[in-house]
Amino acid sequence: MHWEGLSEIYCKNNQPYRLYVLSHLQLSSAVGKSLYHATNGTIGSFQLSDNFLFSPAKCAELNESNDVTLVLFLFVCLFFSEKDYENAIKYYSEALELNPSNAIYYSNRSLAYLRTECYGYALADATKALEIDKNYIKGYYRRATSNMALGKFKAALKDYETVVRVRPNDKDARMKYQECNKIVKQKAFERAIASDETKKSVVDSLDIENMTIEDDYVGPKLEDGKVTLKFMNEMMDWFKDQKKLHRKCAYQILVQVKDVLSKLPSLVEITLKETEKITICGDTHGQYYDLLNIFKLNGLPSETNPYLFNGDFVDRGSFSVEVILTLFGFKLLYPDNFHLLRGNHETDNMNQMYGFEGEVKAKYTAQMFQLFSEVFQWLPLAQCINNKVLVMHGGLFSEDGVTLENLRKIDRNRQPPDSGPMCDLLWSDPQPQNGRSISKRGVSCQFGPDVTERFLEQNKLDFIVRSHEVKAEGYEVTHSGKCITVFSAPNYCDQMGNKGAYIHLRGSDLKPEFHQFTAVPHPNVKPMAYANTLMQLGMM
Repeated sequence: MHWEGLSEIYCKNNQPYRLYVLSHLQLSSAVGKSLYHATNGTIGSFQLSDNFLFSPAKCAELNESNDVTLVLFLFVCLFFSEKDYENAIKYYSEALELNPSNAIYYSNRSLAYLRTECYGYALADATKALEIDKNYIKGYYRRATSNMALGKFKAALKDYETVVRVRPNDKDARMKYQECNKIVKQKAFERAIASDETKKSVVDSLDIENMTIEDDYVGPKLEDGKVTLKFMNEMMDWFKDQKKLHRKCAYQILVQVKDVLSKLPSLVEITLKETEKITICGDTHGQYYDLLNIFKLNGLPSETNPYLFNGDFVDRGSFSVEVILTLFGFKLLYPDNFHLLRGNHETDNMNQMYGFEGEVKAKYTAQMFQLFSEVFQWLPLAQCINNKVLVMHGGLFSEDGVTLENLRKIDRNRQPPDSGPMCDLLWSDPQPQNGRSISKRGVSCQFGPDVTERFLEQNKLDFIVRSHEVKAEGYEVTHSGKCITVFSAPNYCDQMGNKGAYIHLRGSDLKPEFHQFTAVPHPNVKPMAYANTLMQLGMM
């Protein structure tokens, strides 16, 4: 590995990437400081200072360097600055092949995995860094963040305790410790008050009829308590102007959609006639203005323009309330032609960490979030189209032998378990190699093309459609065309630069047609604005 080899892969403005790297380092004190803090002041044979800035002389020195680890590390730093985390992971991995006992590289690769939501891999790297150097404090930060992302709050608290003990004057560490401790105590309280008795529904404590709509509210209202197309158009425009739907209307939608969803099976089965088509959309993650763009490009839902939204409607994006109320409204308007499946983010742990709970409490009340939680538990887990195509949010299963009949029998009205078919439907991911492996997310598994082939053959299916993963082009076809991923949140979290996509399936041939789109502008409310404080700060 050397400069020229890397230059063949990456060029900017027809310059070798090496020169681009060095010019960036020369001009950017921020990159210089990040180098210093990431390396504890040493890269290869070079010593850095706290206010390090590459001078022209230092650039010339580096230009002649044959220090392979240094070369790799400089590229990784630039990949981080350009948010190219996949390549950061690639070159940290190469650096670790050359220097497998470097705790800093493991810790920094852990951060790259966190940025790409590979929480299982992030946890493994942070743990490895601490095995190499138990005194490396940043490793405890990384491991705590990974455990928080996985909902393992007690494990995270233990690592934050370590950091605070070693650095008692670190205000950031103390804040994270206090926030994590608060969550652990809250979870303990929730367990203490739980009982075996049937939990009382929020619906039972609501008196919607007597909720007053104030005279100064001029927004959309349900017509005689029912969702109409006129109401939907008015609500979408209202939301577009960043206005809040009256709480009475929101509660009406939630109570009614809970009733509709609770009557559906865990596996929904539909038949498309030869002349019919359906649009399948992937994750939308609170990106309301991109959802409106889908409807602009592909038409509003109707009895002749059916949709299937494949989970992860909320979290991360800061317009999740607007997204989910719009989707629930269309479900009420067209119950047989507008379909919703549950994703791994339609769950309490994810909502607590990634923003939806905070957003609902900010825009409405804690009681309304509890009702959202009840509704999410009734979302179906999978959908079969014409007995040939199976759609689910995550993917296939940790064990062979799962049948469609097994899916029909899943008792879904609960928070998902840590393992089993329900967990897999929400969490698993495909992999290119045969067999199964430990999940990069730390939950469920990864499944290979042979697993897909056996499942399809046993259940007489043609292919599966799933979501759950950001894809640069908005979709990806793997496993010889038998596993399709679709993701519908372009420029995910305002930083990934990916396209969004949706799929058309026609009853005549069920051949997937892919349609791509790019992100549209949205009001200046950043993603994760309502997320748990630890998630906002913990991945820095």
